[in-house]
Amino acid sequence: MKFLVDTCTFLWIASESPQLSKTAAAVFLDRNNEHYLSSASAWEIAIKHAAGRLPLPGRPDSYVPMIREASGIASLEIDEESALHAGRLPGLHSDPFDRMLVAQAVVHGMTILTPDPEIQQYAVRVLW
Repeated sequence: MKFLVDTCTFLWIASESPQLSKTAAAVFLDRNNEHYLSSASAWEIAIKHAAGRLPLPGRPDSYVPMIREASGIASLEIDEESALHAGRLPGLHSDPFDRMLVAQAVVHGMTILTPDPEIQQYAVRVLW
């Protein structure tokens, strides 16, 4: 299966946090699955770090790709179809980064690995 890793899930994977659910950890460790991190998540991490709201052990421009590659997570660019689909989503979630993740998951046939209950309101596959 193809999984889109939510921003918080990525950060929990990186820090080996106990907040990562057993199901999410098992899905992540199963190398038969494909795992992706959206460019929107990298953008969100960079913005929050620059604003002082997200401490990291390194600069986002080196930390995110290093952790992503070491974890076997592929990068998913923001494509035009996903960007346009995000504008058609119902206003159930106000976070533009999460709305992009929903759009990308729909467009690319992915399941989102997230604990976010607001994302779960959309007609998108979610696993946690």
